[in-house]
Amino acid sequence: MQLPHSIQNCINSFAKLPTVGRKTAERFVLYLLKQDQADLDEFAETVKNLKEGIKKCGICGLLNENDPCAICKDIKRDQSKICIVATTRDLIIIEDTGIYDGVYHVLGGVIDSIKGVTPSHLNIKTLLDKIKKNNIQEIIFALNPNFEGETTALYLQNILKEYTKIKITRLARGLPTGSAIEYADESTITNAMRGRK
Repeated sequence: MQLPHSIQNCINSFAKLPTVGRKTAERFVLYLLKQDQADLDEFAETVKNLKEGIKKCGICGLLNENDPCAICKDIKRDQSKICIVATTRDLIIIEDTGIYDGVYHVLGGVIDSIKGVTPSHLNIKTLLDKIKKNNIQEIIFALNPNFEGETTALYLQNILKEYTKIKITRLARGLPTGSAIEYADESTITNAMRGRK
């Protein structure tokens, strides 16, 4: 069936979101069509202003409203441990478990040759600066256990091998290979963090 252009365009836009297929995009659009215009205007304004006031923490790379972020400023956090994650979403998932008391470093992605993402695209320089300036005792790789995550971890391990006094650990395999941190429940993340090696 041929849909009106406005509906089809909206479906196409929603379908660009991660994990949203055509059927889900259609459901979103059909739901929105039932809403009052005022609610639609408010929704559109919220999306339009999404990036306003958002900064990237100059220390860890977290997307938030402050620079430095609250985690980096928190003197109660263990500054000798750095948990390396790919995205802000991964940081949020781990932070929500309440089990980790160190600081983070957000790479802003992972090495992915198919998508053209090379190490130069990632937030690696500030990580190395942080390691040189601070008394880091442990680095935890909390990257997805898939090909891209493994490639990124191996690349970073190779760079960090000169820091022989730093303990390098990885999340335990409580996360199934090929899965993503953002879809794991808090219990799985907690067990993976506790069982890191």
